[in-house]
Amino acid sequence: MKLPALPPLGVVLAALGLAGCVHKTGPFPPLDTTKFTLENSDRFVLLDQAAQNSVTCTGLQEVPLADGRLEVVANVKNRENRRIQVQINCVFKDAQGFSTGDETPWQTLILSEYATEAVRFTAMNTVARRYTVRVRQVR
Repeated sequence: MKLPALPPLGVVLAALGLAGCVHKTGPFPPLDTTKFTLENSDRFVLLDQAAQNSVTCTGLQEVPLADGRLEVVANVKNRENRRIQVQINCVFKDAQGFSTGDETPWQTLILSEYATEAVRFTAMNTVARRYTVRVRQVR
């Protein structure tokens, strides 16, 4: 029994299809390195879309206390014409940006229409040099 001959175009397409199956090896650069590192680079971070639409920070103040601890005051503003409720906390970090293990508990903040509230955080140890204030919608 005689098998039908493959047309030349079919052979070329099969060869090209197999040539594209090359597996790359070696070290790879990270993708989107800044997309998920906002908490490492910014001092005020909104953790979800609802908070991003409703809240902004009008100012951050760092105050070194007499005993060497760091105190942070964040002015949080409601951008909407309605009362909102958010949660806020602060993560204190050392001079290199690593967490000192000193993270304040989440506290509920109720903001009236277009109101600005000052929220104060104090580090529990003298290692803190940097910080990130985080805001999220109430769960």
